[in-house]
Amino acid sequence: MSESIDTLVVGAGQAGIAASAHLSRHAIPHLVLEKDRVAESWRTRRWDSLVANGPAWHDCFPGMRFPTSGPDAFPDKEEVATALETFAQTHSAPIRTGVDVKLLKRATGRSGFVVETSQGVFQAENVISATGAFQHPVFPSLIPESAGVVQMHSASYRNPDQLADGAVLVVGAGSSGGQIADELQRAGRKVYLCVGPHDRPPRAYRGRDYCWWLGVLGLWDIPAKAPGTEHVTISVSGARGGETVDFRWLAHRGMTLLGRASGYQDGRLLLDDDLRDNLAAGDANYLDMLAQADAYIAKFGLDLPEEPEAHLLPDDPVCVTDPIRELDLAEAGISTVLWATGYRQDFSWINLPDAFDATGAPLHQRGVSPEPGLYYLGLPWQSRRGSTFIWGVWHDAAYVADQIEIQRNYREYRPASA
Repeated sequence: MSESIDTLVVGAGQAGIAASAHLSRHAIPHLVLEKDRVAESWRTRRWDSLVANGPAWHDCFPGMRFPTSGPDAFPDKEEVATALETFAQTHSAPIRTGVDVKLLKRATGRSGFVVETSQGVFQAENVISATGAFQHPVFPSLIPESAGVVQMHSASYRNPDQLADGAVLVVGAGSSGGQIADELQRAGRKVYLCVGPHDRPPRAYRGRDYCWWLGVLGLWDIPAKAPGTEHVTISVSGARGGETVDFRWLAHRGMTLLGRASGYQDGRLLLDDDLRDNLAAGDANYLDMLAQADAYIAKFGLDLPEEPEAHLLPDDPVCVTDPIRELDLAEAGISTVLWATGYRQDFSWINLPDAFDATGAPLHQRGVSPEPGLYYLGLPWQSRRGSTFIWGVWHDAAYVADQIEIQRNYREYRPASA
């Protein structure tokens, strides 16, 4: 026995919920399958103190409400999950939880797909992969197990009390790595932080959050990263009401900044001599945003308060002027290495070789696969810079649902009789 449905959505996170709302707008019969709970990633796959990196007024679906936060606040992860679940209920999203999708393959002799799951087989004309961008942690094998330190990915980190006594080395200075390193230092830990290439926009400038600035400057809608910046992370924080990140301030409070980790030998972590360059590139990104904002204010005559102090950068700490090139883990008292090194996607359940390039990345145009009937949501830079944000996936889901409706109309067309 199998179930038949026009469109099957895999995943009930923000992407799957957005897909359902837009499919319902077109009255397209559909079903959303989720192996865990609705918005599970927000609930259990992030650290305890995580808050949204965008303010509530911006990082939401239309009509979405957060239970306790005001529009300018940064909701915590539980509040975000609750808001997503409530939105799905309000829109009567047909979600079936506890169903693990095992395999997607092309149906034989007809259009559509066969989808094998832990709860049986489904026949679907269309499938939307809404599993997002964060399936499997990237865990470098740089430091061997014999090094005598506990190694974990940021996906497994919950709070400082979880870690053994001793100093902590955090590798990766994107939003996750920077916020976790700051939390550990505030908890009294000695922290070493490897800082690679990064962007670090101002949290707010001249009375407007950076999400607003990216919007009015048209930067959310950039369709692709500039060449050579594909792996540059963004360091921004909504913690404690929202803060502009500057790693030098963390160093002045006791953190030791390091260049990128590049090797390991005889108990010593080998480090690139790129720390100053990486900080300078982050400064350039920060100052460029201020300059663009100032130009916009001047051009349109906005009455926004001047903020000259935002242009002042702190002095370089000793760890920047005299960078460490080798770190003896034992001598530094490091008991835990925390890898904030991102995630990789997993589409192994899709048995359609022509849907992927030579590296295994999905082929698509704004989420539309060259395999008829297959679609994606939640991919980084799927259509624009904001595609992995809650508000961004809403717009991508509208486009994908529109394409499904267009194809349905073609399939249902019958020539008028003579």
